[in-house]
Amino acid sequence: MSATRARTGVWEALDRRLGGERTDDRSLDLWERLEERVDPAEFHPKLAGDIEIKEFSPRRGNDYVVIRNPRDLNHLLLQPEDYDLMKMMDGTRSVKEMVFERFQEQGEVELSSVIDLVHLLYIDNFLDRTYVDLDKAVRRAIKPVSTAREKARGFAKTLTVEWKNADRLPRWLYRHGFDWFYKRWVVALCLVFSLAGLVLFVREARSHSFPLAGRSLALGFLVLFVLDYFWVFAHELGHALAVVHYGRRIKSVGFQIYFGAPAFFVESSDVLMLDPHQRMLSSFAGPYAQMLVAAASSFIVWAFPGWILAPTFYKYAVLNYLVLMLNLMPMLELDGYFILSDILQMPELRTKSLEFVRHDLLFKLRTRERFSRGEVGLALYGILGVLFTIGFLFWHYIYWKSIFGAFVSRMWNSGTITRILLIALGVFLVGPVVRAGFKVLRSVGRRVLAAWVRIRFRLEQKWRVEAAELIDALPLFREVPADALNDLAGRVHLRSFSAGQPIVRQGDRATAFWVIRKGTLEVVEENHDTGESRVIRTLERGESFGELGLIEGTPRTATVRSVGESQLFEVEKGTFDRLLADTVEAPQLSPTLHQLAELGELPSFAHLGADQLLDVLAHGEWVNLAPGEVLMEQGQPGEAFYAIGAGQVEVLVDGEPVRTVGRGGYVGELALLFDMPRTATVRAVTPVRAFRLDREGFDRLVADAFRKEKLRPAAEVDRTLRH
Repeated sequence: MSATRARTGVWEALDRRLGGERTDDRSLDLWERLEERVDPAEFHPKLAGDIEIKEFSPRRGNDYVVIRNPRDLNHLLLQPEDYDLMKMMDGTRSVKEMVFERFQEQGEVELSSVIDLVHLLYIDNFLDRTYVDLDKAVRRAIKPVSTAREKARGFAKTLTVEWKNADRLPRWLYRHGFDWFYKRWVVALCLVFSLAGLVLFVREARSHSFPLAGRSLALGFLVLFVLDYFWVFAHELGHALAVVHYGRRIKSVGFQIYFGAPAFFVESSDVLMLDPHQRMLSSFAGPYAQMLVAAASSFIVWAFPGWILAPTFYKYAVLNYLVLMLNLMPMLELDGYFILSDILQMPELRTKSLEFVRHDLLFKLRTRERFSRGEVGLALYGILGVLFTIGFLFWHYIYWKSIFGAFVSRMWNSGTITRILLIALGVFLVGPVVRAGFKVLRSVGRRVLAAWVRIRFRLEQKWRVEAAELIDALPLFREVPADALNDLAGRVHLRSFSAGQPIVRQGDRATAFWVIRKGTLEVVEENHDTGESRVIRTLERGESFGELGLIEGTPRTATVRSVGESQLFEVEKGTFDRLLADTVEAPQLSPTLHQLAELGELPSFAHLGADQLLDVLAHGEWVNLAPGEVLMEQGQPGEAFYAIGAGQVEVLVDGEPVRTVGRGGYVGELALLFDMPRTATVRAVTPVRAFRLDREGFDRLVADAFRKEKLRPAAEVDRTLRH
C-alpha cells in the first residue's frame, strides 16, 4: 500500500481536523500534532463556570479551601498552596506554564503536584470539559448491565443502596410547613416542649409505674419496632431539612444492612460549604427532631397512663433518650462528634487522635520532644476516647442488665417468636458496639496475619526471590553480582505497618534501608517549631528509601509514614554495609553512592529518590567556575540547567545586574521549559561549584512528573457526612 493511500479516508479527515498543512511527509506532521494534542504538559486547564469555592480560616491556623461541583455534588478539600495553583486554571496557561510558575516559587524540580491537581479536578468534573471513564465505558459496551442489576450487584457487595438527587421530598416538606420549625419562636416552643417531656419521663421513671416487660411481649415488640423506624425517619428528616434550610442539596439517601439491622441514611456532604456554626446546627438537627419524638412519647404516657400501649410508649421513650444520649457523645463518631469537630475546627479529629496515640505519643514522651498545641489536643482526645470506650462498654453492660434484665429474660423464656424478636432488637440497638468489636477483631486479625506472613517469609524461598527481584530492579543495584544480590536477599526482613504508622522519623539515626513490597507511603517534612508538616513525595511498590542516610551516616531528613496497610522489605545497616564495603563483590558502587548523597544535598534535588538521582547524575556533571567566568550568555540557546552547590553568581539582563543566586539556588530553567534563548547572562561572582544537568536529563525529570498521575490525599474531602 502506498503512502498516499495510507493517508486517505480517516487519516486525511484526521489531518484536516487537526489543522495540519500539507507537507512532503504528512504522516510525521500528523503524529507530531497528535502527540502535542495528548501531551498533558500542553493541556490548558480551565475551571467550569459553576464551581463554588469556600475559604476557611480556623482560629488554630491550618487554613483550607473546599470547592464544590454542583452538577455531581462532588467536594474537594484543598490546602492554600493547591488553591493558589487552582486559581491559575483560567484556560490561558498550559500545564507546562503553570509548572514553571510553581517551579519559580518553590525552587524544587518536583512538578507532580501540578499534574496531580489538574488530573484530580478533571476526573471529578471540576473543569470545563466532561470527564469520560473510558475503561468503564468499554466494559459496559462489552458486557451491558441494566441499572437494576448494577444496583443489585452493588448491594450484594456493600449491603448498601443509594438514590441520587433525593432532596425533592424534604424540599417539598420544607416548603409546606416544616420551615416553621426553623423560626425562632417555634424553636423556643419546641425546646420547652422537649424539656417538659424529659421532666415527665424522669417523673414516670422514678414512679416505676411502667415495667419494661409487659404482658403481650410479641405485640409490644412489633409496635416498638415500627416506632423505632419512625424516630429513625424523623432523625434523618431533621438532617435533610437542615440541609434544605441552609440552601444546600442532599447528595443521596440510602438503605443499608448495618450489622444485620436495616437502616437508612442521608448523605449531606454539601454542608461542608457551610460555616462551622451552620454545620453544627445541621448536625444537631437530627437529635433535635428525636428530642421532639421522645418528648411526644413521654406526653402520651403521662396523658393516657391506662392505655394498653402506654407501657410500649414508655419503653419507646427509654430507647429514644438512650440513643439520643449516645448520639450526642463526642467520643463516638456520630452527631456529637461532628459538632465537637466543628467547634474545635479540627477535621478528622478522631482518626488523627487515635493515630497519634498509637504511633507518636509514647515516642514523644520517651524522647522528651516538645508537644505542639494541636498534638496536646490530639493526645487528650485520643486518651479520653479510649477511656470512654472502656467505660461505655462497662456502663452499657450494667445499665442493660439492671434496667432491661427482666424484660430480656421474659422475652427469652416466652417462646421462639419472642427470642427471634429479641435477637433482632439486640442487633438493632447494639450495632455500634458490634461495629467496634469487628474493628478490634480485624485489628487483631491483621496482627496475627502479619506475624504469620513473617513466619512464612522465613520458610518459603519464593518470598526471598521476590525481595531479590525488587532490589535488583532498583537502579542503585543494577551492577551488583548475582551472588552478592542473593546474599542480600537472604538477609532481608519483612515488616508490616498500619495506616498512619511511621516507618522512619525525621531526625532519627539511619539504621536500615527499605524497599516497598505492598502499599503506599508518604514522605513528610516536619517543622517541629510550628508543628506543621507537608508531603514532599509519595512512594509505591518497588520504590526504596533510606539508602543515602546509611551511606552518609546522617539523620533522617524526613518522616516516612504508611498511608494504609503496607508491607516492606527491610535491609539492616550491617547487611547494607557488607554489600557496599570494599571487601565484597561490588565496591564500584561506593563512589556513585557518595555522588548521589552530594547531589541529594542540593535543595533542587533533595526530594528525589536514589533512582531519580541516578538518572540526574547520568545526565549531568559538576562544573567549577572562577570569579568573572560566564556560565551562560543572554540570547544563546539553552542547553542545561544549573544548581548552585557553592559560591555566588549574578544574573544580568542587557548588561544590568538584577539579582544574585547563592548556594541552593538554580539558573537556566526558563530556556529549557519554554525552548527559548537565554533571557539573561549569568556570571560567577566568587569561585562557584555547580551541577550542570543537560536538556535531556531536565526533560526526563519534568516528563516523569507528568507520567506519575498520583492523587495526593491532601486533595480529598476531609469527611463524607452520612447521618
